[in-house]
This record gives sequence, C-alpha cells and structure tokens, in this order.
Amino acid sequence: MLAWFTMDETAAPGQADRLVEDVARVLQARGLRLAGAVQRNLDFGPDSPCDMDMVVIGDEGAPIRISQSLGPGASGCRLDTGALEQAVARAAPHLRGADIVVVPKFGRQEAIGRGFRSLIGEAAAAGLPVVLYVPRQQREAFLDFAGDLAVQVAPDDLAGWCLSRFAEAT
Repeated sequence: MLAWFTMDETAAPGQADRLVEDVARVLQARGLRLAGAVQRNLDFGPDSPCDMDMVVIGDEGAPIRISQSLGPGASGCRLDTGALEQAVARAAPHLRGADIVVVPKFGRQEAIGRGFRSLIGEAAAAGLPVVLYVPRQQREAFLDFAGDLAVQVAPDDLAGWCLSRFAEAT
C-alpha cells in the first residue's frame, strides 16, 4: 500500500517535509525498521531560497544537498537531479529488512519516471507499506502510477496508519 497525503494551500513551506520526518521519528521510536529518506530544508529567511538536504534513513553518510545555488535573480529549478539520484541509490540497499518505507514526496521528478519512483515501485512490489507526500500538481501522475495501491491518509493519521499496517502484518 502507498499511503499518501497532501497539504492544503495554507500549509507553510516545508511543512510536509517536517511532517514526514516527524512520522519517521515516531515509527522508529516504536521499533519499526525504516528505509527511504527525509528532506530537511535549511531556511535562510523570507528573501532567500532554502537549502534542501536529503537524509537517507539508515545510512551513516552525510546528508546530500539536493538544491543548487543558481545565483541572484535566477528563476530556474534549483533541484540538483544528480544529487537526488545519489540519495535514491543510497536508500535502495536499506529496503531489505525494512518494515516501512518513508519517501519525502512524489514530485516532478517522480512524475516523469525519475527520483524515488523506482524505489517506491520496488517497495510496493515487495509488499512494503510506503508513506509519502504528493503535491497537488502531481496527484494525477501519482494515482496513474500507484493505481489500486494508493490510499489517501489524512496528515494527522499517517503514523497511526503505518503502525496499523505493521500490526496487521505480524
């Protein structure tokens, strides 16, 4: 099952990333073995773009900076797609032995077949529950990808949903 959530338009920037990381912490504290990654955004104030770091769960390596500085006045996408792929590659070996997979989001890269898409598919094929954020703009692409495996969960219910999936499996 792929438990996904969305945030309403009033959500603060980065709120979904913080929620995913909080859920991961709760699940780990309850003894579940996690695989995947969480995104941490380093905020530099309202007039500066944040730095985005990917923390691979279960990996002892340093966080991976997935944003790039484009310089003053730049308006292009700041995502470093090579760094994102590096995070996915570092997360993949941790699927074996995991109880639940946590992925920051099904974003633009996943919608076009890149990013965490293959890891999500591999986890689903192995019967592992996956929890992730789906921005409204990628909802259709996600539902096309996930099909009957997609279960929308309210943001406040994510940890409970994950814990119930694990309880059912044991």
